[in-house]
Order: sequence, then structure tokens, then C-alpha cells
Amino acid sequence: MSDEESDVDAVETPASGRRKPVVVVVEPETPGNVGTIARAMKNFGLTDLKLVNPPEIAEDGEAYGFAGHAREDVLPNADEVTFDEVVAHYHTVGTTAITGEDDRSHERFPFKTPVELRESLKTVDAPTAIVFGREGRGLNNEELSRLDEVCSIPADDDYPVLNLGQAATVLLYELRDLTVEETQLPDTEVTRAPEADLERFHEFFDELLAATGQRDHVREKNALLMRRLLGRAHPTEREIHSLLGAFRKANAKLDHADHLAAKYDEPPYPREE
Repeated sequence: MSDEESDVDAVETPASGRRKPVVVVVEPETPGNVGTIARAMKNFGLTDLKLVNPPEIAEDGEAYGFAGHAREDVLPNADEVTFDEVVAHYHTVGTTAITGEDDRSHERFPFKTPVELRESLKTVDAPTAIVFGREGRGLNNEELSRLDEVCSIPADDDYPVLNLGQAATVLLYELRDLTVEETQLPDTEVTRAPEADLERFHEFFDELLAATGQRDHVREKNALLMRRLLGRAHPTEREIHSLLGAFRKANAKLDHADHLAAKYDEPPYPREE
């Protein structure tokens, strides 16, 4: 890898100024998995892909077919490097599905989950490489022993080994807080409806309960349940206004029914005994 140190300095940084990790795949066997990893990188704001002894990546082949929009930048700009170069120039995080159960297995223990790794990397601003191994065998003990940290994705004990592309997608998703400045998701901040509107709703609901003829202690219980429910829901002004309109019409219809019952000497809505 020529001019590696300048490459490290050139890693794209988010607006926060923190350097984004690079992704390294050691001896991938299937071009399609390389394309899948490139696509996951594109999804989660990463651009620097490095490959150790990769298969041929043809522009009309499987890798480009799996890469989606990453075929435009991530995949064609991928660097072929050696494992030694990665170790020499980056803080390295090796990935493995098989972990050591205790501190007697130093190659695969201690390990972090993706969420723990995200929190750890928040405190570190250094050139960092996330290193994935081969599809069939992953990273071996000798390779892991040369890396700084180990990360493993929690999975079912009966079958903890994920496909290489899947593992990369899960891990990069969990690291997105470090790599993605803005997503396509809309602002989820909710502005709670004014308390006066909420109290009007409770008044309307109490009128509805009274019109149904429930006994006083049942009405009080149901009114409290509704207050607790709305207290947890934090309805918006638009939501509460829609409900106010519905309850207003319902109460008006019940009042009209009572008026007609009295006018024509019909029995009122039956009340609970």
C-alpha cells in the first residue's frame, strides 16, 4: 500500500471532525460478499474499503451487481493492502463469531459487542480499521492476536456464525452514530398537546361515560385509566383535536337521543344497576 500514512490522514471525516473507520476484508472468497459489504458501507456513511488478497473484482461481475450505489465510489476506490500494513497504521478491531469463554483464551477474549464497541470508539479519535475475515474460517488466532480489540455479534448459541455480508451490515449499523450525520428518517421529536386541550378531552370523555349510565365508581376508574393512558401517549395537538371532534359529535348525538326519548316518552339508555 503506497503512501499509506497519507491515506490514513485522508480518511473522510464527519462534520463532528471525528475520523471514520475504514473497513478491511481479509482474503474474501466471494466477490458478491465484497459487493454486499461495500453496499453496507454506503448505507452507513463509510467510504474507505481495503481488501487483503481479494478475488478478481470485475466491473461486470458479482461484486458490482451486489454493491448497489456503492459501485459508483466505494467499490471502485477500494485499495488492495497487506495485513501487515493494516496492523501498522490503524487501531484495529477484529471480528469473530467464536469467542473465548474466559481470560485463558487471549486471542478471542475479552471481546466487545457492537454496541459496546460503539461506546468505546466514541472516546477514541484515531485511525481505526474494522477487520473482517474469510467467509468460511474468519480470522485465525494468529491474526486476531495482532489486532487491538475483538468484536463479536451476539447471536443464537446454536448457530452464531453470520454470513460475512450480514455480519458487516449488523456491525456497521450499530456504529452508525459515529459515521452518519443525518438519516432519511424524519424528526421524531413530539410536541405534546396543550394541557388545556387535554383537559377538554377528559371533560368530553367524562360526559360520554355519564351518558352510558355507568355507576359512579366505574366512571371514576375509567376516567383515571384514560388519564393515565394519555399521560403515557403524549398526544400531539393535531391528534387531540381530532379526538375532541369525534367525542364532541358523539356526545351531541347522545344528548339528542336523550331529548327524543324524553319528548316521546321513550325509556332512556339503560343504566347499570
